[in-house]
Amino acid sequence: MAMIHLIAWDNGRGLTHDITLLRDALVDLGHQVDVTPVPRKSRGLPWRAWGIRARMLLGWLRGRGPRRYDLGITLEHVHPAYLGLARRNALVPNPEWLSRRDRKRLHRFDAIFCKTEVARDTFAAQGLPVRVIGFQSIDCRRDGIPRDRAFLHLAGASRMKGTERLLAAWRRHPEWPVLHVLQSPSTATPGGTTPANLDHRIAYIDDIEAIRRLQNAHAFHVCLSEAEGWGHYIVEAMSCGAVVLATDAAPMNELVRPGHGLLVAARENGSLNASSLWAFDEAALEAAVTTAVAMDDATLEQLGTAARAWYERNQAGFAARLRQALDGLA
Repeated sequence: MAMIHLIAWDNGRGLTHDITLLRDALVDLGHQVDVTPVPRKSRGLPWRAWGIRARMLLGWLRGRGPRRYDLGITLEHVHPAYLGLARRNALVPNPEWLSRRDRKRLHRFDAIFCKTEVARDTFAAQGLPVRVIGFQSIDCRRDGIPRDRAFLHLAGASRMKGTERLLAAWRRHPEWPVLHVLQSPSTATPGGTTPANLDHRIAYIDDIEAIRRLQNAHAFHVCLSEAEGWGHYIVEAMSCGAVVLATDAAPMNELVRPGHGLLVAARENGSLNASSLWAFDEAALEAAVTTAVAMDDATLEQLGTAARAWYERNQAGFAARLRQALDGLA
């Protein structure tokens, strides 16, 4: 058993989700885990880091614990004040949010734990020690919910899911099936006319089971991300056995393959921090929707079953990949 210090900005959204999933996985592997929530940006040496250092030193002097953690694992942003609290340190980056200041400090880590292959390639090219751990996502499948041959786009509060262009494309095609869009008021912008086949719901939904019903009630999930650190909403869709329409660019196409989803061609559209950004091709989206609409029930079932099988394989393999990465630092 190792004593592990998990350090991350608890933002109440994606990072909070990651903290919980990683902490639980480490505990399941038999490790003791302490979680320290930190501000988004590091400024000097935070008092909390001093406090942890003093507490551990006092406990060590009294023979009640180690002077330092065996391993510190930092999520997304680099917080240098906490690195000295552990004998070794690893970073789990989301490349699209890894700032220039963060990237200058990567050499201070003993390993970069990458969620995706494209992240591995990005950081390995800089001569950094990389290990691919992938990640895991919540199982959102609910039995007994009738599935409609409609389309769902869970935009949430993200500005990088291609939502505005998707809405515009759907408005140009009133003959397409219904697209249900759930978007946060914090990021939604007024659009044009709303055709009968577009249900654009701008709201916060606190009832997680209501979201699970939406996820399971739709045969097709449209996930046209511009970038992803991992892609929880893509993996969650596959956990429901849905057919995902995903951007044909890394890392989105690492998750969705032709055998269990539909890929939409995209062009590179700039960059954000350490990640490329991708914009889906509108003609390719039209072709993918046409394919989905024409899909027979047997093919739909086959792809959905294969998507669920991919999800289960990924979940089952995460613990082994994480254990191997940790053993490499022992």
